[in-house]
This record gives sequence, C-alpha cells and structure tokens, in this order.
Amino acid sequence: MDNQFTVTIHDDNGMKQLNLHNVIKKVLLYSALFLVSLFVIGGAIIVYLNDSVDAISQKEKALESNLEALNSKNEELIGSILEKQKALDGKKNELLVVSDKLNDIEELIGLSHPENSSLTQRVDIAKLSSEQMNLIMQYIPNGSPIEYHGITSRFGYREHPTLNRREFHRGSDMKAKMNTAIYAPSDAIVEFAGPHKSSGYGRLIILDHNYGFKTLYGHLSKVAVKSGTFISKGDLIGYTGNSGMSNGPHLHYEVRFVQRALNPFWFIKWTYANYNQIFEKETKVPWLSLITAITAHQQLNPATTILPSLPKEQLSRAK
Repeated sequence: MDNQFTVTIHDDNGMKQLNLHNVIKKVLLYSALFLVSLFVIGGAIIVYLNDSVDAISQKEKALESNLEALNSKNEELIGSILEKQKALDGKKNELLVVSDKLNDIEELIGLSHPENSSLTQRVDIAKLSSEQMNLIMQYIPNGSPIEYHGITSRFGYREHPTLNRREFHRGSDMKAKMNTAIYAPSDAIVEFAGPHKSSGYGRLIILDHNYGFKTLYGHLSKVAVKSGTFISKGDLIGYTGNSGMSNGPHLHYEVRFVQRALNPFWFIKWTYANYNQIFEKETKVPWLSLITAITAHQQLNPATTILPSLPKEQLSRAK
C-alpha cells in the first residue's frame, strides 16, 4: 500500500477516510508550487511595470517642461522677427522715399542710370559738386574746337562727296574758312600730328584724352603741335584747310570712345549751360561708371590733377 495515502475528513456525520494514490498527491503538490510561482512572478512583473510607468511619467513631465521652454523661446523669436521685419519695412520705405526723391533730382538734371546701378552710386552722381563738374569738363572733350558756324555734313551714312558712294561718315564736317584756328576741347596727349595719306584725311591731328576718349581733326592746312606732347584744354593745335580727300575748306571732327565713333554734335554743343544734356543724347558712353571713376579719383586725390601718362623725358621738358 506504499503507492497510496489516506485523507481523513471530519464532518457532522462523522469521520471518513479517503485513500488517494501518490500520483494525485504529486499533482496537487506541483499545482500548488506552480500557483505560488505564478503569483511571485506576477508580482515581480507588476512591480517592474509600475517602475517603468513612473520612469515614463517622469520623462513625459521633462518633455512637457522642455516643450514649454521651446514654445516660450519660439514666441520670443517670433516677436523678435516681427520687430526686425517691422524695422526693415520702415527702412525699405525710407529707401523708397529716397529713391523717389533721387529720381526727381535725376529727372531735373537729366541724368539717366542703368537698371543695375546701386542707390549709393546714383547718390554719388547726383551730388556732383561744381569742382567735380569742372574736372569732367576738363578731361572729356566738350565745346566746339573752332568758332561754330554750323555743320555741312553730319555724322552717319551719306554719299561721299568725292568718291560718290554711300558710306558711313564717322565725324561731323564743320563749316570753316581756310586757316581757322582749332583749339583742344580738353586735356590730352597728341597721339599723331602730320600728313596721313592712307586715310584721306590729309593733314591730321589725333588727340588722346582721358578715360578712353579720342578726337580727330582732318583736312588741316597746318598743324601746330607735335606728337607725344601734352596739351591743355583751350590750347591751339592747328588750322583748318582742304588737304586730303576734301571738296572744300572745312574741319572734319571726330569723337571716339574706346575706338567707337560717337556723334560729335552733342560734344560740340556740350557746355556748362546744358551740362546734363549729353547724358541723355549720347547713350553709347557708360556715363554712370565713368563719372563715378572720376569723382572717386578726385575724392582720393583732392589736391591733385589727373594727367595722361607721359614718358619721363617729356615730363621733364614739360616742366
């Protein structure tokens, strides 16, 4: 009977004894151990989950705190951006007012400007002083090189008076009697002075002025300057004539800018009285950048005069 065990039960009806097999005893024992283990493991899991929930809650609170701080900073940044935008709008409006006023000034003085020119450049040009205007008129050809009596043949295409064919006339033929005095329209170096047979200009003078300008004087009777010498505005350079391919006494006068032929008429008529007219009439010259360069040089060297480059031996003779 080793494989059995006895269970005694007492109740109102007396005592009863049950004989159970040992296998059932083991099953009951293992079941009890399993339940105990289950409760222990379940309790441990519950404790772990509670700890995890607490950690997550703390992290959530920290994230909420950080989010509040970020929102606060974001509001400050938005406020700062709005203030700066307001200030920029104010400056923009001020610049628009300045630009409008500058447009009025430019319109008044007849000075046009390229679309890509800055406001600073436009202001620099618009506030030209009388001294700076004098410099411009000193360095760039202006006024009539002879006593003005009109133009006999204008700049542009024409029938050549001696060749009898249509060709481009690069200058203006100025009406003049023989041996009319010719004067330099601005400071220059004499690039050429003498007979020029290959061109048909006869006796020719070429003056090399500042900032890319050149002037040519053709069909002369006599030259009064030598190549390589420096001359000032108003100096006598020669006399009109009828040399070369010419059908009568006159002065063939050309104005060039970086080898490009310009209409001399506007330079002949350019004086202090109509100082701003040239900026509208002659559009092939970048006046804005040119005048900016002249005024900038004058500001850097207010006590100096701009002279063309001369060899040292010529400078010594000029002194």
